[in-house]
Amino acid sequence: MINSLLQRKIEKRPDKVRLQGRILFLTEDPELIKRQLTGEDLPWDTKNPANNPKLRDDISTDEITPAHYCFYFDETLGEIPYLGLKCGNVTPIGRGAVKRGGFVCAVSGKRRGKGSSREQSPYAEMCAGIKVVIAENIERIYKQNCQNLGLLTSTSFSLIDRIRDGEEIALREFTDGEDEITRLVIEYGGLFPFNVARMQGKVFLPPIKYAGEGARATRAPTTGAMTLAEKIFARHMINEKGEVGVPSVKPGDTGFARADLRFSHEYVTPMAAIFFERYVGKDAKVNDPSTIIFFRDHLTFLDEVISEEKKKLGLLDLATQLKLKQQDFAKKQGIRLHGELTDRKGSEGICHSIVLESYALPGQLNIGSDSHTPHVGAIGCVAFGIGTTDVFNSWITKDVRVKVPESVKIVIRGKKHSNVTAKDFILKILSLDYVRSGKALAKVMEYAGEAIEALSVDERATMTNMAAEIGGFTGIVAPDRKAVDFLDERRGMDRKQAEAMIEGLYSDPGAQYAHVIELDAAEITPMVATPGDPGNGKYVRELNTPVPVEIAYGGTCTAGKNEDMDMYAAVLAGALKRGKRVADSVKFYIQFGSQETREYCLRKGYVDIFQKSGAHVIEPSCGACINAGPGVSTRPDQIVISAQNRNFPGRSGPGQMYLASPLTVAASAVAGYIVEYEPSEKRELVGA
Repeated sequence: MINSLLQRKIEKRPDKVRLQGRILFLTEDPELIKRQLTGEDLPWDTKNPANNPKLRDDISTDEITPAHYCFYFDETLGEIPYLGLKCGNVTPIGRGAVKRGGFVCAVSGKRRGKGSSREQSPYAEMCAGIKVVIAENIERIYKQNCQNLGLLTSTSFSLIDRIRDGEEIALREFTDGEDEITRLVIEYGGLFPFNVARMQGKVFLPPIKYAGEGARATRAPTTGAMTLAEKIFARHMINEKGEVGVPSVKPGDTGFARADLRFSHEYVTPMAAIFFERYVGKDAKVNDPSTIIFFRDHLTFLDEVISEEKKKLGLLDLATQLKLKQQDFAKKQGIRLHGELTDRKGSEGICHSIVLESYALPGQLNIGSDSHTPHVGAIGCVAFGIGTTDVFNSWITKDVRVKVPESVKIVIRGKKHSNVTAKDFILKILSLDYVRSGKALAKVMEYAGEAIEALSVDERATMTNMAAEIGGFTGIVAPDRKAVDFLDERRGMDRKQAEAMIEGLYSDPGAQYAHVIELDAAEITPMVATPGDPGNGKYVRELNTPVPVEIAYGGTCTAGKNEDMDMYAAVLAGALKRGKRVADSVKFYIQFGSQETREYCLRKGYVDIFQKSGAHVIEPSCGACINAGPGVSTRPDQIVISAQNRNFPGRSGPGQMYLASPLTVAASAVAGYIVEYEPSEKRELVGA
């Protein structure tokens, strides 16, 4: 494999670009979008921005490429971009409209590309003719996916007039302010050609400067203090000699980090495999298959909810092809695949659940093809989501491009109320102006304080998992006795070995943070995020009128863990004692995150409680969270309360979705409308 790549001809792209075509402004007004699609060019005043119509903020990758269309993994995606884009209650862009419109640039507002790490989104834009995207700020994974593919990005609205005038634009205008490696990735037209140039010795990794290098030192030599995440990055960064590990790092340091684990699921593996076979070779072998894991966890229940219209489009058949391609590639490469069950419907488990239960270790650096990869930060490892191109490149190099991020420390002090959970904490954090304005983008979320220390590893995983909704690089909690207990009791690891593993894994006194958020747990009561965005958080008691629910859903990687099941069981067992069940007006679905959690529920007698209460119990899968399993809405007026992580428009059907904790979801399923859970007696939650 390496020899063939060493002979490959690789050149930089021209140092000037001319972007000839139209500009698509993704506005809040659907009529303005429709007019552009029919050929009208929208006036845009770059000198007086206040005169312009409002651009859509918070465009998620779910809106750029709705989940069902991600079954395509070729140029057909060029017909798909923005099919899910919602402006008010209207989705103004139809299939093929962007491609037919001759657009070369797409412009939007804040936090473009939030949500899922799916690289199908920028790939769909590219295949539709888009060569540059402009936005006020851009989410980390989406931006890196664009760079990896060769799609240009900018936050400079001054480019609009120059693109319209057909001017030549210097490539450096898209690289200014970027680190040296990102600049080279852009100049080479993507990550793969850059990596080939790296192998050929045409480019070299810049040395990381650190304390103790005398005049070259960039960190104060008297302290050298690092955050927990920085310590882990330092252990994994590759130095200029190709060796793994450097004495220290600081925010802004760039390079490649050696990954301990690399994983992907059936949404991403097939596209990555095709890229690998196309660019590396049909018979090429991946680097160290023992540290690569595949999962079939997203689409095992798809056939139960996919519409007849989508079946006629062949999307169910395409989903089957995803499964088969992943199976074939795994077998050919000797890669472990956690797949479908053979005796019943469902999967072995959701990738994040299994990686936490069986693989991740404190101090590791893990990468995965899903934005919720930070889940395993609950036991003190740096884990982050990557896109398809990063995945297939990691199969070659075993490393991943990294710019060491700044850290934000989120301290939650005091003791929480017994009806408050980690999900309430994270919904509160998501509602803060610092997060909603995009200031936390691409930063590490380090959770600390007495209230965090009191959480179990399962509950901490809810916090680190939903660093993805913050737009953070990752989430992490310093591993402590509870992490050791988890490794001992859940993984069967030798206790002394686990204790040795967490040694030194804490932030140094004097470590620098971009920002510190401090909250008092006693001031936080049960939360919901109102429909449209996880950042729409408010206290349940602030809902002005009762909100009746038709569907309640408990599951996904975020809320399908052992302790989440403790919560559903506590609420439903209490209801049964009072002679109550799930309300007749509500369908309540409880879905396990893994087979280990299913077995836990059987041992504890929870499955019996769930069924006696009228809840529908489902085998593991991502399911409703990605519009691919029981629990999805089917009508725009349908109200859903869900313990999942996202409620972007259309993500889980056309209905109105409220996000809440497992306790609130279960209590609302029993009441028939959104309510706080009120424990019948003062007690600590199981495992909390």
